[in-house]
Amino acid sequence: MVTEKQTQQLTLAPENALRLANLCGHLNENIHQIEKALTLEIRQRGSVVQLTGSAPAVSEGARVLESLYQTTSDGSVITPDMVHLTLKESGFQPDSGDEQSDGAPSQEIEDNFKAVLIKTPQSSVKPRGKHQRQYVESIRALDINFGIGPAGTGKTYLAVACAVEALLQDKVKRVLLVRPAVEAGEKLGFLPGDLSQKIDPYLRPLYDALYEMLGFEKVTRLIEKNVIEVAPLAYMRGRTLNGAFIILDESQNTTVSQMKMFLTRIGFGSTAVITGDVTQIDLPKGTRSGLVHGLKVLHNVQGIGFSFFDSKDVVRHSLVQKIVEAYDEYERKNTITSLNHDSNSSHDRDN
Repeated sequence: MVTEKQTQQLTLAPENALRLANLCGHLNENIHQIEKALTLEIRQRGSVVQLTGSAPAVSEGARVLESLYQTTSDGSVITPDMVHLTLKESGFQPDSGDEQSDGAPSQEIEDNFKAVLIKTPQSSVKPRGKHQRQYVESIRALDINFGIGPAGTGKTYLAVACAVEALLQDKVKRVLLVRPAVEAGEKLGFLPGDLSQKIDPYLRPLYDALYEMLGFEKVTRLIEKNVIEVAPLAYMRGRTLNGAFIILDESQNTTVSQMKMFLTRIGFGSTAVITGDVTQIDLPKGTRSGLVHGLKVLHNVQGIGFSFFDSKDVVRHSLVQKIVEAYDEYERKNTITSLNHDSNSSHDRDN
């Protein structure tokens, strides 16, 4: 079926030559990026832009251009990364069903984003796409939430942002960031320093997110006061945590007993977020992942939220999404090949 093309004319106001140049980027690289992502043709003459493509793509293209142009009002430089993230906001997919294909207005989508905007002292964190919005809404509404998906989908970053928001609004008294200290190719015993120094590299992504949202000095002060605690999972045994926001990151590397231990630490007035990627398990061969097991055990328990992300939710470099999809496709083909091989072997034995 051939999709009928339509043309829409958009006027960016107020007209400003420097802002328009910023929007277009060096050699129109930002415009070309939008054209490629949405399968559009964009022609620009001064502040007037003409978009040609399918109706949903034209509508989304107009939204992206208007949003980016508004961003230039404070002098912000439009980079390819910013274009990529703005394109991600609505979860638009030109070759499949998308959020705007039913004609949903751009303003409605923008209002939804504003409703789940997470404000932190250093910046405001804006969920990108439907799954991220639902994830944040679930964290705000439920005491225990699972965020499962590939690298780069914002699972940990958004969880830390929600934790900072809850702390600043006095909804919790402290924040705990937890990770299992599982070796991913290196042995802890051969790393330099004491136990704390050996564990520290595994917790670095959590520190980085905190520094970005609160600033280095404030994070340091809060850690000294034990308002923010960053710890390996082993340190959680025997504790009961009331009035805390607890994040268990990289939970695919927990054992079944560790996951049960962690979940039973949750006390009154606490919120727990468990993030992980079931395709990147670093446990010893034959050891069952606590995350995989927990999803099967808890999927029908009321009061627990489950948010699942896929390659389309990746908000890092655009190549990361393609890498995730390539690995998924490879694993799918290998699984089918393995099943066919097992079936043929069984047939040969029967004969």
